[in-house]
Parts: sequence; C-alpha cells; structure tokens
Amino acid sequence: MNAGSVAVVVPEDIGVPSWDLYELSIPCTVFGKPQSDLADPWYELRLCRSGTGDGRQEAEADGFGLAVRTRYGLDDLADADTVIVTSVPDACVEDGRPVPPELAKALRRAHEAGARMVSLCTGAFALAEAGLLDGRRATAHWLHTAQLAARYPKVRVDDSVLYVDDGDVLTSAGLTAGLDLCLHLVRRDLGAQVANQLARRMVVPAHRPGGQAQFIDVAVPASDDGGLGPVLAWALDRLDRPLTVQDLARRAAMSPRTFYRRLREATGTTPVQWLLHQRIGRAQALLESTGLPLEQIGELCGLGTANNVRHHFRKQVGVSPAAYRRAFPGPRTGAADGTGAGVG
Repeated sequence: MNAGSVAVVVPEDIGVPSWDLYELSIPCTVFGKPQSDLADPWYELRLCRSGTGDGRQEAEADGFGLAVRTRYGLDDLADADTVIVTSVPDACVEDGRPVPPELAKALRRAHEAGARMVSLCTGAFALAEAGLLDGRRATAHWLHTAQLAARYPKVRVDDSVLYVDDGDVLTSAGLTAGLDLCLHLVRRDLGAQVANQLARRMVVPAHRPGGQAQFIDVAVPASDDGGLGPVLAWALDRLDRPLTVQDLARRAAMSPRTFYRRLREATGTTPVQWLLHQRIGRAQALLESTGLPLEQIGELCGLGTANNVRHHFRKQVGVSPAAYRRAFPGPRTGAADGTGAGVG
C-alpha cells in the first residue's frame, strides 16, 4: 500500500469561479487531511501555483477574491507521485485561448518523471495540450467534451462516463465526479476498506464506478420509505444470497419494469450491474481484511464459485484476486495461516 505525494495545480489568478473552487477543494479534502487511523502514512499534499505572478490580481466578476500562498510551483510537479489539474481558465475552454505553455511543459516533465497524471473537469484540456491524452480515452464535464474533442482530435473523448482510468493517466467529469475519481485513487492506492471508510466520513457514496452515466437525476437514491434506499440496504445485507431483479422489485412493491427504470434513473446503472458492483466491493473488502479462501469469499459476496469470482473480479477490477490481495497486505482474520490459501 502506498499513498505518496499529491501535487495539485492551483490557478494563478484569484478570480476563481465557484465551481472551480469546489473542484479544487476535492483533492484538498481527500488527500490533504491526515487519516492516520485509516492509513499511516497518509498522502502528502502540495499545492503548486501555476504562473509567475504574485497572486494579487483583481478577482473576476464571477469569481471570489481568494489567494493561495504556497512555496510550491510548477517545477515541483516533477517530484510528485500524483499530479492533479482541477481546471484551466474558462477562456481556454470557451474562447480558445491556449493553455499556458509553461503548464503544459511542466505536466509533460512530471509524466516523464513517472508521476500519475489526473484531471478533473476542464483540467483535461491541460493534459490534452501536453499531449498526454493522445490516443487515449478520456472525459471531462459533458458541457465541455465537444470542445475537447474538436480541439484535440487525437483524444478519444467519452462524454458518457464519470471518469476514465487509463492506468497512469486518469480523467473525470466535472464537480462531484471529481470526488468519485479521487476516492477511486484512494481505493487503488490503499484498498477498498480505506476508501469506504473515508467516503463514510465524507458522507458520500463509497464507490460509483467510472462507467456510470454522467447525467443522472439523482446520484444517491432517496432513503425514505417510498424510495429505493431501503430496498438497496436490504440487498446489501443479503449479498451472500441469490438476488434477482424480481426479488428487489417485490421488496420495493414495484413491478420489475418500474424498479428497473427507477434504479436506472437514480444511479445510472441497471439492477444487475448494481448488484455486481456491490458484490465485487464486498469481495475486495474480504480480500483485504481476511485470509479466507476464494471459495468462501465467493459464497459470502454472492459470486458463487472461485472461478466465477476470478472472472468477474478481473473484468471489473483489472487484476486477479490473488494480485489484489498481494497489493493490499495487512492484518487478516478468518484463516488459520492468514495466507488466503486457494486465492488465484
């Protein structure tokens, strides 16, 4: 497990629109507040100011007069394990103004030094300008994906997803999708248990998969008795049992067709996909926290046989259960030797 250092590019001008402030605050909240009881050491956060000004410009009419004082600049990006660009100036998106060349150069240098490169929302324009998205699938806020695709035709822009994980380069849609991606990074670095506990502290969903649709009416189902919250909580308590769409619909007192539509509107995914994501999440937590063999993990998370777990786990997570367990060693319970015999 490795947290490492996270360098966040801070715009030079202080007239930052409110939505950019929100996206800037996301990595600061996720990576900047030590959570030593979850993982020690936690991430080391660095705010790296772009540009060479003194941060005393007048605020734009639609922004706030805020200044960030930091000893880090663009030259410090190359020393970070992860670099995050949360936004570029609106003029670079709407008016076609070039992304500052010094920023693009610093991003290329950081990537060449081995940093993991991340963009939130319009930060994708900076990664694209640096050439880091050429030939890659990437996303941004759906309002800006058309401009991104037109300006950078070598980028395979996908406007339908929350975020794209392409290994060493990751991009997200705007606003709360940036939080989904940052929690995904924590999940990659420190494991599902840590990410889930951090999400609980932030009072947000523990895991929204990157392939989920950007534009949904309600990101989190309502928890009132007439909504989907109770039936989904009921399902989470029974992941070790066979569950069908008909079972969930019956519990929700809806027809299967109505339940399917309601869940799709609320979460952007289908009942079958939602159940699979929850089962995989349970398997991840068990692999991290127990030494149980894969056959038993399959029973506890409802995926069935060990071969079935391997198939779905590799497809959803990208690695085998054995590789995942090796990546997140730690205290385990549930097996006499703690090695998780039978995992592959």
